[in-house]
Amino acid sequence: MSNEEQTVGKSLAEILAIRREKLQKIRELNYQPFEYRFERTHTARQILDNYDELAEKIVVKTAGRLMSIRKMGRASFCHLQDENARLQVYFQENTLGTQAYQLFGLLDIGDFIGVTGKVFRTRTGEITVFAEQLTLLAKNLRPIPIVKEKDGTVFDAFTDKEQRYRQRYLDLIVNPDVRQIFKTRSQIIQLTRQFLNERGFLEVETPVLQPIYGGAFARPFKTHYNALDRDFYLRIADELYLKRLIIGGFEKVYEIAKNFRNEGIDRNHNPEFTALEFYQAYADYNDMMMLVEDYFKFLANQLGIAEVNFEGQVINLQQPFARRTMFELLKQYVGVKIQGLSEEELKSICQNKHLELEPGVSYGKLIELLFDNFVEPHIIQPTFVLDYPKAISPLAKTKRDGQTDLVERFELYIAGREFVNAFSELNDPLDQRERLESQTRLRELGDEEAQNMDEDFVTAMEYGMPPTGGVGIGIDRVVMLFTNQSSIKDVILFPHMRT
Repeated sequence: MSNEEQTVGKSLAEILAIRREKLQKIRELNYQPFEYRFERTHTARQILDNYDELAEKIVVKTAGRLMSIRKMGRASFCHLQDENARLQVYFQENTLGTQAYQLFGLLDIGDFIGVTGKVFRTRTGEITVFAEQLTLLAKNLRPIPIVKEKDGTVFDAFTDKEQRYRQRYLDLIVNPDVRQIFKTRSQIIQLTRQFLNERGFLEVETPVLQPIYGGAFARPFKTHYNALDRDFYLRIADELYLKRLIIGGFEKVYEIAKNFRNEGIDRNHNPEFTALEFYQAYADYNDMMMLVEDYFKFLANQLGIAEVNFEGQVINLQQPFARRTMFELLKQYVGVKIQGLSEEELKSICQNKHLELEPGVSYGKLIELLFDNFVEPHIIQPTFVLDYPKAISPLAKTKRDGQTDLVERFELYIAGREFVNAFSELNDPLDQRERLESQTRLRELGDEEAQNMDEDFVTAMEYGMPPTGGVGIGIDRVVMLFTNQSSIKDVILFPHMRT
C-alpha cells in the first residue's frame, strides 16, 4: 500500500499526528531525521544525461525530495526530485538491509533523502539508481500537494492561485514550469547587465530611503528614521539620484532597483517592483530608442525566442519597432484631434465616452485617461509612442521643433502594456525649477501623485548637466513578456497579497 493510500480520508490533524509518530519511530531506529549534510557526486540531470558512462559501473550519490513512492513488498520504487530533474530510485530489502528498509517504510512524499548506488535501466527503459545505501536528510512533517502525471497528462494539478502565491515554496515544489519562470527571470537580469556592461555602462547603487521622493508620479511609502528623527520615504524611482551621477561626471550609469509605490494591486502592478534605469550623457531620446530596441532584440536572441507568444498574441521582436506620436494615436482611436483642446473640451470628450472623472482632474490626467482606455489596448506589436504633453512630463526636454507644449519622451508599448519610459532629459535648471513648482501647485490642488520640489536636485543641475538620454524599464513586465505570464504575481516570487 502506498503512503498516499494510507492517508486517504484522513484530516490534516490526523496526517500531522501520523508524521510525528513516524518521526519518533525513526529516532527509535537510531536514524537522524534532520541531517547536517550529504556529499552528492551527481545531480539527477547529470545521471540522466550521462547514463552510458555511468551504467552499472560507477557508484553515484544523489539527493532530492521524494515525489512518489510505490511499494511492492520487499522492493519499492520512488522518484526523487532535485532542482533540475526527477530520477527513479529502486530499493530492495536484501540490498539495503532490514533496518534501512524499515526506515524506507517510514518515509513520506516530501521527505528529502540521499541514495548511493549504481545506475541501470528498468524493463521499461527508465534510468534508475539501484540504492545500496539510504540516508534520510529531512523528514517532511506536513503533506505537500500530490500532482499525478501519466502519459504526459497531469492530474490533480496544484492550480489554486491564492495558495500558490501565498505558499510559493509549495508552488515551486510541485510545478517545475514555475521554477523555470524564475530561472528565466534570473537569466533576463543577468543578460540585462551583460547588455549594458558591454556598452560601457557602470552599475551603481542609489538610496532606497530618500528624504524627498521623486522621479515618477506615485504615492510613496513613508517611514521614520529614528537616528535622524526624520521621516523618510521608500523610493518610487531612482532617476534623480542617477542624474546626480551624470552631473558628477559618470557618463553611462544604470541601476537595477527595487522601487516602492503605494498604489493599487492588479495584474500589471505590485507595490514593490523591480525597475531598470540607465542614463547616457551626450545622448537624446532618439539614441535611447535605438538602444531599447537593441535591448529587446538582444534578450530575444539570447533566450532563443524569435517570436513571443503572449496572451494569445504573436509578438514579433525581430522586425523594426513602429514609431507613432501620442496625438496621432489619440486621433486614430478616439476619433477626435486632441492636441490643442482645452481642459474643458477634454473633460467633455471623456464624459461623452462615459469615463469616470475624479474631482479636480488635470489636463495631463485627462490625456492619460483617454490614451489608457482607447489607445493602449490596440498597440500589440512593439511600438514607440512619441512626444508627450509637457504637463505630464516634468523631467523631459521640450520638443526641439518648436512645439512648446510637447516634450521629447517615448514609451514602448507591447501587447497593450507599457514596458519602457524614456526622455531627452531636461538639463535646464531654470526650466526644471518651473516644472517642479508647477507640480507643487498640482499637489496643493489635491493631486497626491504630483512630483515634489527637490531643491538639492535643482541645485545639482545648476552646476551643469550635459545633454542626457534616460530610460526606465519595468523588469517584471519584461519577464512577463518572455515567459508568457499575464499577471505580475506570476513573475514575483513572493507577491503581496490581501489578507
